[in-house]
Parts: sequence; structure tokens; C-alpha cells
Amino acid sequence: MSTREQDAIIAALIPVVDGIAATLGSFCEVVVHDFRRPEKSVVAIAGSVTGRSVGGAMSEIGMGLLARGDDADNELNYITRTRTGKMIKSSTMVLRDSTGTVFGALCINLDITAIGQAGALIGELAGVADPAAVPTTTFGNDIDSVVDAIVDAHQLRQRKPWAELDRDQRLHLFRSLDQRGVFAVRRAVEQVAARLGISRASAYNYLAQARAGSTAGSTAPDAESDTTSPDGAPT
Repeated sequence: MSTREQDAIIAALIPVVDGIAATLGSFCEVVVHDFRRPEKSVVAIAGSVTGRSVGGAMSEIGMGLLARGDDADNELNYITRTRTGKMIKSSTMVLRDSTGTVFGALCINLDITAIGQAGALIGELAGVADPAAVPTTTFGNDIDSVVDAIVDAHQLRQRKPWAELDRDQRLHLFRSLDQRGVFAVRRAVEQVAARLGISRASAYNYLAQARAGSTAGSTAPDAESDTTSPDGAPT
């Protein structure tokens, strides 16, 4: 892996984003992400569809690619909705160096809100059923808000607060968060622990067991029984 080569690829793409955005118009946003700095992955951006700026954070989609590492592949023509209600059609193309290492992404986001509204109106007039719900994606300059949104979404799907989850459900939650790339973000374990109302030690314990695929062994401590972090815990 050559850091110099990766830097050169990103540097070559930075002037390209303005040209793509200008060609596609005001409803387009083009972003270059550097996965080597996930908390501030946006190194170039043109357009303002998601409201981010240089130094901003990646979304859940980017964190998922980060979690898959060199097995990540392009995500093309997917549709999400922002928390402000915008409907966005996106394509995310991973960046690889000559060794095949994935280190970033080029993303194109198109605001298709007006098109979606027009389509819904035509569908109603034609008596066509509503389309499937579009998932909500958090875009922001602050990676903490993205992590919090992912944790909250997983808890909503569980339909129970953390205190009512059994051990397998808790391990499943941590395994899912890990697969989404949450714990690739610096200090994410501490943030998830705070969001769930448990100690750092508990969070590290659940994460370790989830990664090991353990279904046996000691039960992870809860927030009340353990408030200290193990030595050498990653940050």
C-alpha cells in the first residue's frame, strides 16, 4: 500500500468534482471521501445537497463500505431520504490503489425530491399503490450524529429498550453495528455506550463477544455493575 499513490489519486479527483457538479446542475452534489480519516472523510465537495463541507463526516453508506474493507464494491443508483425529507439518488464508487486496497470513495448525490413528488402525484392519479418506504440516511459534518442515528435506528428495529434485550439480542445489536462500520470510527465504542446507557467496559465486552461469535461464556457486565474500561481498550 502506497500512501503517496493514494494521496495522488485523491489530489487528481479534487478538481473533477466541480466539473461533474456543474455539468449535472444545482440538484447535484459530488463528494470525495478519504476513508483513512473516517471522522472527517470529506476532502472535496461541490454542490450542497446534503449540507456538508470539507472536513465533514461520511454517511451510513460510507461506514458500511469502510467496514467491508477491500471487499467493498461500488454502490450504484440507490435511493435514500435525509432527515429533512429530501429524497436522494446516489452512486458511490470506491477508490483503490494499485494493490487493490480500498481507501476512499467518489460519491454523486442527486436531489430527486421534486421528481419523487411528481411521481407520487402521477401514481395517485393513476391509482398506483405507494412505493416501498425509502430508508432515511443521516448526512452531517459531525460523525457523532451519524453514529447516534445508526444506534437509534437499530434500537427502533428491536422495538425494545436496551434494558429489556436479552443477551443474544444485545450481541446481535453490537454485531450489526460492527458490520455497519460504526466501530471503525474513533471513540465510537464510548459513544455507543453513552447512547445505550451502559459502561465503556460493558460495550467493549459485548463488542468482543459479538466479534468472536460467542454464544457462551460470562455475561457482559451491565452499566450498573461495571464502570471501568479494560486496560488497552481501543479508541
